Amino acid sequence: MEVLRPPLINIHGRIYRRNITKEEHYEEEEDFSYMGPPESEDFAEDETCGTHFIEQTDKGFRCAVDVPSVLYKYIIGKKGETRKRLEFDTKTSINIPKQGVEGQIVITGSHKAAVSSALTRVEVLLESFRKKQPFTHFLSLPLNDPKIQEGFLRFKDEVLKQCSQDHGVEGSIFQNPAKLHLTIGTLALLSDTEVRKACEHLQECQNVIRDLTEGKPLPLEVTGIEYMNDDPAMVDVLYAKVNVKDRSDRLQMIAERLVEHFASAGLMVREWDRVKLHGTVMNTLFRKDSTGEDTGGPGRQTTSEREAFDARNILKKFGAHHFGDFELNTVLLSQRYSSDCTGYYTSAGSITFS
Repeated sequence: MEVLRPPLINIHGRIYRRNITKEEHYEEEEDFSYMGPPESEDFAEDETCGTHFIEQTDKGFRCAVDVPSVLYKYIIGKKGETRKRLEFDTKTSINIPKQGVEGQIVITGSHKAAVSSALTRVEVLLESFRKKQPFTHFLSLPLNDPKIQEGFLRFKDEVLKQCSQDHGVEGSIFQNPAKLHLTIGTLALLSDTEVRKACEHLQECQNVIRDLTEGKPLPLEVTGIEYMNDDPAMVDVLYAKVNVKDRSDRLQMIAERLVEHFASAGLMVREWDRVKLHGTVMNTLFRKDSTGEDTGGPGRQTTSEREAFDARNILKKFGAHHFGDFELNTVLLSQRYSSDCTGYYTSAGSITFS
């Protein structure tokens, strides 16, 4: 880290400097210091701090923050050192529920500015460590229509017949046909409350999506394959191309509206200017190791351990493969590492086009 150019983090429009210190129990524990003027910590009696209300009590001031239990440890720190430091620096008391019990972190203090300062530091810590949590859910457009599954299995069979001699091409790197889908965006939902919130936001998108589809299912065709990197001889992911049959951009517009809504709600990070819609058909993260274990799940291979495959012949022979046509009628909030009775990902919520 450059001393004169430290990494910055934005919390509710206020800028903080992030200082990184090594600790035994975490890869890195982060301490933060506020870069604004000291007087900016003073608030009028009836003001809120960020999105949280600081109330006056008989003994001083109090603020409660909803926090998923998985994040408690980052406020507690090694042997409680992080919480002790926060309490000492801000002259407040920070009460945290028992691990595994969902609830609120409650900050109390004699002065409102002290509670506000502690709240800000807690929020900065939470924001930083939340970004390190793996995603738990994703917005998906299911492609597991029987016609598409049949076309996918034809593709798989022919590729294995004609291209299995190519480096890295073997059966385990193909997608499960029951889980064919387009990913719109990923979410780290760390409690049942956050899952319910995401479902509510998905329902809020219903009317906008129906306006785009005119209240009808969207006719799609799945034809052709593309790859993710610059070298077709060293590929990690091949995906099927999906288009609206009338060649309109309505599918792209649906994806953009959904990402825009969830990003504005703070539930999703927009990584690209344009959503990249892709239906994965081959992925080296699915590759089985010598024990037959599928490393595509938790504890999977890191990028540096992935064995790429040579896709040149596949692209030459199957670049225009027609997987099939179908009508899309659903957006799902899908749960990662799960399966329902159909073999598709378990759904936490959904909206329809019609």
